Amino acid sequence: MTTATTNGTTTTATAPKNPKKTNLLDHNSIKHLLDETVTEIVTSRGYKEDVRMSNVRLLIGAIIIVIALFAQFYNKKFPENRNFLIGCIYVLFNGILQLIVYTKEKNAFLFTYPPSGSAYNSTGLMVSSKLPRFSDMYTLTIASADPKSISAKPTVEFTKSVTKWFAKDGVLVEGLFWKDVESLINDYANDKKRK
Repeated sequence: MTTATTNGTTTTATAPKNPKKTNLLDHNSIKHLLDETVTEIVTSRGYKEDVRMSNVRLLIGAIIIVIALFAQFYNKKFPENRNFLIGCIYVLFNGILQLIVYTKEKNAFLFTYPPSGSAYNSTGLMVSSKLPRFSDMYTLTIASADPKSISAKPTVEFTKSVTKWFAKDGVLVEGLFWKDVESLINDYANDKKRK
């Protein structure tokens, strides 16, 4: 940040924001950057992130670590405590984690609360995306976080090529991407189904 004084007035200029850049040959890093940017856009629209599901997964992970530490210092050594380890860690808790991912999260990377002031006529969002390997087609889906609610709205999505949003050097053209994502959020908020 720089401050300049001219003719008795002080002006403050902020440094330009660093552009978001990714490796265009790595589809995982492209998807990660786009998903991060979608999270910024959605939260800037008044939706607060709901981290309860992440907290549950962290709690289960912590329980797995405690059981592993207990097994490490258990009276019996590895070959004898093998059944205990397999039963507790791999079957029970890993099964619970996989069940959560399969039934609740699916491809979602963001869950939100309803926007402030609309708790009874709206639900939070579940935002998910797909970018298949060896494909440039990015699919962004916005659905209700509570699809059984009476105030749930129809799911909206778009599928577009990532080449539309990136320059040749891997810099994200944020203006274009923001415009597309905000248009999708508006379609969801206005209850329109995208074709």
